[in-house]
Amino acid sequence: MTTLRIILVAALALISALPLFAQQQRPMPYRIAETGKTYRSLSDAVNKIGGGTGTIEVAPGIWRDCAVQEAGNITYRAATPGTAIFDGGVCEGKATLVLRGRSARVEGLIFQNIGVPDENGAGIRLEWGDLSVFNSLFRNSQQGILTAQNPGGRIVIDKSSFSGLGICASDCAHSIYIGDYGSLTVTRSRFERGQGGHYVKSRAAQVSITDSSFDDSQGNGTNYMIDLPGGASGEITRNIFVQGQNKENWSAFIAVAAEGRSYSSAGLQIYGNDASLAPGVDRATWFVANWSRDRIPLGENRLGKGLSAYDQR
Repeated sequence: MTTLRIILVAALALISALPLFAQQQRPMPYRIAETGKTYRSLSDAVNKIGGGTGTIEVAPGIWRDCAVQEAGNITYRAATPGTAIFDGGVCEGKATLVLRGRSARVEGLIFQNIGVPDENGAGIRLEWGDLSVFNSLFRNSQQGILTAQNPGGRIVIDKSSFSGLGICASDCAHSIYIGDYGSLTVTRSRFERGQGGHYVKSRAAQVSITDSSFDDSQGNGTNYMIDLPGGASGEITRNIFVQGQNKENWSAFIAVAAEGRSYSSAGLQIYGNDASLAPGVDRATWFVANWSRDRIPLGENRLGKGLSAYDQR
């Protein structure tokens, strides 16, 4: 065999191997912790767990991916918190994670740059089941978390941040919007730099929003910091609120039953909060506005200049 022929044969062998080599080099960022198996797409990992219970670990990197969970109990966990970023991926024209299984838990993930034509693009769209979100970041999207209705369901958000979310164009999207769920618990979380809508809008029957901060000083066209449009029982305690200048609606920090009375708000506990206007903002407003006929016994709250405690509307 001549030298030229040997070179040609070797070159052809190399070319034929390239597709396999390229396939082997494609990242497999999703690992099911219980089995150790890895997957190229989030959907493949979710479908493998199916109706069972499992944990999907997400490798560091920027992933333009999404998945729909139809069943089961799945934990979505960053292998290293704060390094796994879902950037703009959308399933079903809704969200990066579309959840309608028994339960889901999200840990240490970042969701960003999510938008869809109907202006409801979210990091998480919860359509059924329980949801827990821990140590995660939602930023620069139309919404952070959006849910449907599940009166028996439970949502818990802890140590998470919501920044640069919301839009009011044809309709309003919010940092988080909770439909008619059984309960919403928000603890040790931060809401800031809203771009429209409310920071927390919840139709849940029971709420517990505690030890969190609402920094509206860099907000743009925002509304209430907490909106309970159908009323709710529970507590709003030990939070810090700062209202900024650029508001679509600055008439209250917390709104109760502004759209009608679906649930009693009698005994809703609001105390231990610190509320003020941002530096340079000069207006008169109210900390709590109540449209229901229920008595809300305000406890002691620290209110800055320009704030009145309560307005019955």
